[in-house]
Amino acid sequence: MKEIATFIITGLSGSGKSTALAALEDAGFYCVDNMPVDLLPKFMDLLMERDSEISGIALVMDLRGQGFITKYKSVFNELKLKGYRLEILFFEAEEEILLQRYSTTRRQHPLAAGKSLREGIRTEKKQLEDLRSTADELIDTSKCSVHNLKSKILEIAKRSKKLVPMRIVVLSFGFKYGIPYDADLIMDVRFLVNPYFIPELKDLDGEAPEIKNFVLKEDTTCTFLDKYLDLLDYLIPLYEKEGKAYLTIAIGCTGGRHRSVTIATKLFEHIRATGKSVELNHRDLIQPL
Repeated sequence: MKEIATFIITGLSGSGKSTALAALEDAGFYCVDNMPVDLLPKFMDLLMERDSEISGIALVMDLRGQGFITKYKSVFNELKLKGYRLEILFFEAEEEILLQRYSTTRRQHPLAAGKSLREGIRTEKKQLEDLRSTADELIDTSKCSVHNLKSKILEIAKRSKKLVPMRIVVLSFGFKYGIPYDADLIMDVRFLVNPYFIPELKDLDGEAPEIKNFVLKEDTTCTFLDKYLDLLDYLIPLYEKEGKAYLTIAIGCTGGRHRSVTIATKLFEHIRATGKSVELNHRDLIQPL
């Protein structure tokens, strides 16, 4: 268990540590913000004893924690001697960038009490010089967007553990009941021939073989599926690379009982066959006719 990857995220205030922690949490790491350095050894021992399912740990530790700067060396060394695999990620950014970020968020710098923001930034930088010099990786976020930083963190994480795969949900729905608020991609399939207007098919739903045959036999449906599945095969790896934790693909028809159900099922089967983690949900299948 002590071989589990453990990232100590530290560095300058405003340099993106919270963003990095969120990315690692989405990737399946057990995450804690502002961990007191005195509690770290006991915390690690308890975690190893009680939770065998943990596959990665990420802890933000910085000058917000009382006594951090005077105690981190001895605490980190103690844990390494016990066999824990600690990796220190030090986050930083250019002074003007940090000033700009604090101006935007209007948050209080932890060392700016009684002095200017610029003085607080410089004081923190000075106090963290030794820690910076011993860090395993320096991460300058001056020119990073949120998405760039998440991607960079996930690349680092991949070296240490198998990441939790992006969760894909294929959702069928009816436009008459509203667009799903959590959808990332929405496809309107109301252009397909509608079995609702066929008397012997009206009372069936998109899971019935008769509806599937009716919808899927059409040339328009076949052409659409070829093109849309090709698009998804292109997009899904890009969303994974970007570090997205969830992807909801919503397929809508008028009532959410016929065409959308059949098409969503075909998408689900295709994505599942590629080995991806995917779920299927028919939101409006039980709605009254």
